[in-house]
Amino acid sequence: MMEHWSSLIILSLVGVLLQVCELTSVPDSRPNVLLIMADDLGIGDLGCFGNVTLRTPNIDRLCKEGVKLTQHISAEALCTPSRSAFLTGRYPVRTGMVSREVYRRHYVFNSLGVKGGLPLNETTFAATLKKQGYSTALIGKWHQGLNCKYRNDYCHHPNHYGFDYFYGMPHTLTGSCWPDPSLPTELAIESKLWFCMELIIIAVLTLTVGKLIRLFSIPWWIIIGIILFGFYMAFSWFSSLQISIYWDCILMRQQEITEQPMKAERSGSIMLKEAVSFIERNKDRPFLLFYSFLHVHIPLPTTNEFFGRSKHSLYGDNVEEMDFFVGKLLDALDAKDLKNNTIVYFASDHGGHLEIMKGNIHLGGFNEIYRGGKGMAGWEGGIRVPGIVRWPGILPAGKVIEEPTSLMDIFPTLTALVGATLPQDRVIDGRDLMPLLKGEVEHSEHEFMYHYCGVFLHAVRWHPRNSSTVWKVHYMTPVFNPEGAIGCFDILYCPCTGENVIHHDPPLLFELSRDPSESNPLSPADEPQYNSVIRIVANAVEQHQKTIKIVPEQLTLYNDNIVGLRPCCGVFPFCFCDKETENSTIKL
Repeated sequence: MMEHWSSLIILSLVGVLLQVCELTSVPDSRPNVLLIMADDLGIGDLGCFGNVTLRTPNIDRLCKEGVKLTQHISAEALCTPSRSAFLTGRYPVRTGMVSREVYRRHYVFNSLGVKGGLPLNETTFAATLKKQGYSTALIGKWHQGLNCKYRNDYCHHPNHYGFDYFYGMPHTLTGSCWPDPSLPTELAIESKLWFCMELIIIAVLTLTVGKLIRLFSIPWWIIIGIILFGFYMAFSWFSSLQISIYWDCILMRQQEITEQPMKAERSGSIMLKEAVSFIERNKDRPFLLFYSFLHVHIPLPTTNEFFGRSKHSLYGDNVEEMDFFVGKLLDALDAKDLKNNTIVYFASDHGGHLEIMKGNIHLGGFNEIYRGGKGMAGWEGGIRVPGIVRWPGILPAGKVIEEPTSLMDIFPTLTALVGATLPQDRVIDGRDLMPLLKGEVEHSEHEFMYHYCGVFLHAVRWHPRNSSTVWKVHYMTPVFNPEGAIGCFDILYCPCTGENVIHHDPPLLFELSRDPSESNPLSPADEPQYNSVIRIVANAVEQHQKTIKIVPEQLTLYNDNIVGLRPCCGVFPFCFCDKETENSTIKL
């Protein structure tokens, strides 16, 4: 009898084990997420958004296979604040990623030697998905701060915001990052200088110890002279390295500096390799990959394979190279049979930079019919960006949505998708896009959208519920210069406040649904609803401002360049290294 019961128990245990094994062998069905963000790309630079002269076949294919968002809006017209809003789903004014300074260079983090950064109490979509078991990575541009109190403390590193893996540029491209023909010579000089410093240190220690133990007699002034010579050599080298290429144009893998300064023309290829490797490593588990392009920000580092290929000078070459990289990312998904279980999102952080010129050659983006561009507050050209979402079998291919949507929508969309809960202790300004993308609802949940320039509210968009009409109210606009220009060409970035900003009283009113280029401001004489619209928007602004809590302004308070916070690969100030090899690049 006991043998009978023993057999039954063993059979039951075997059955349970088989069921467990069967359950564990089922692959995770949660979708992967690939977020692709271009830098400074104009909405009119892509074929699927109307461009007929630049070749972007891979992004156009993504657009054909997914949903196209034609009224996709950035929370700001500059890099740092727009990206903080993308990460958190919140207006930058709520997180303190804003400034009230007159000069626009203070409206982004202007170097890696600053204390500021995205506050650590903010929640990103990466942190949310990581808690749900996703493997998370950021490859490319960060620009949300790095250090706090001392060099290499990395308090604002992407690892602290939910990204398991980071490879890329902690800052942003600057004009000095590329080209730099003197770099090989300076690297050679630096290595010899450090060897000389090592000899000086050894000599000073040897002479000092020898004198103290009376091994030999040597005047102290000789030892002091050698020390002073060492200090002079270090100071002279440091003084010659004040341009940003040495301190801001760097690459990191996790919390290790791999290139200082970076070789910008090959960085895109290495980042692509890192992204493909991440996809391969995580093909059997759900992953979030945020691929944050350095393209198409000046100085537009481009490989020889794409140099001169387009009809639009260096900028066009860079756009077409970016499209090539997008194709390689999509190919990597296809190669691992991940296409149907991966949500792919493509956008730009804001509009193209109109004022960037080299002689008579325009090196910025094309914002199609939309007025204004990068840094121009509420004008459409600076905040309306291309938006594409693909999820085969779930989202309808080729669908076009003309409703207002936002880069801030990605946070709540992903949160809902993985079954997580939005933070309840703060205002989330984004909305879940899935019902709109799937066609379950016809209209966006965004009734009012607020267009800031730093801490200053310049414009408001109103999309009345259950209506196709979109109104735009401008309270302030920048003064374009020189007279008759389409941007602020004398200073490169339009100001948010001060004498070069016009305060409109009464406000300017446009109906974007009829006048998307904001060419013809309406008045009470030609628009019967003028007073009503102005009043409703003003009431909305009043209610919105009641939800804004005072927080430290990172870009006002902590945006001064401090030498002691500059990251260093090596012994300061000899901060040079190249830990990448030439075979790190992918053959084009």
